[in-house]
Amino acid sequence: MSRIALVDDDRNILTSVSMTLEAEGFEVETYNDGQSALEAFTRRMPELAVLDIKMPRMDGMDLLQRLRQKSAVPVIFLTSKDDEIDELMGLRMGADDYVRKPFSQRLLVERIRSILRRQEANASDSGDAPEESQIMSRGQLTMDPLRHAVKWKDRDVSLTVTEFLLLQALAQRPGFVKSRDQLMDVAYDEQVYVDDRTIDSHIKRLRKKMREVDGDFSAIETLYGIGYRYNEE
Repeated sequence: MSRIALVDDDRNILTSVSMTLEAEGFEVETYNDGQSALEAFTRRMPELAVLDIKMPRMDGMDLLQRLRQKSAVPVIFLTSKDDEIDELMGLRMGADDYVRKPFSQRLLVERIRSILRRQEANASDSGDAPEESQIMSRGQLTMDPLRHAVKWKDRDVSLTVTEFLLLQALAQRPGFVKSRDQLMDVAYDEQVYVDDRTIDSHIKRLRKKMREVDGDFSAIETLYGIGYRYNEE
């Protein structure tokens, strides 16, 4: 049973969504502000967090920033209906996905399941081979799916589930182009639609993290109007 943290200052949302998630077989922990959620996460990290952006004491952006300092736990943002700035900021700060308010609870459940399925599949796909053969090395890049570990030039890089899957998909075949649609299929289930902007934001965040450990990182190339390519260095 996966543990889901739901953080929102709207009690109606906390009540109705938690009931839906519990009916779907999830264990749900609810918090009405970011500060109380952060305090609880230091004791026990959930397997996925759903965060509202605008909350008292500590908003969703601040909470995400604190989480990313120590954890790659998947995060889905709940955003205002027309607030594209919040969506882009959230993705660039390391959120895995977003759902706009007012939202279908069925859609939220599918987004949660999509991320958890991809996370589980990534680990299980590597589970049958000897441990040493599961590690992928491409030039200066080393990826270990079992440990969700990434190294660039022997320096650790902390990636979210979505960022890890995108980098893995690109690095598996250096020199080959992956379209945005192909990358969407890697990061999301086929029943979940996301637009090009979402993939672009994840790639920008991924590049930023790699450049934090190596200012000269340029292995991920953008081919405008086509997609992205990993060039082995």
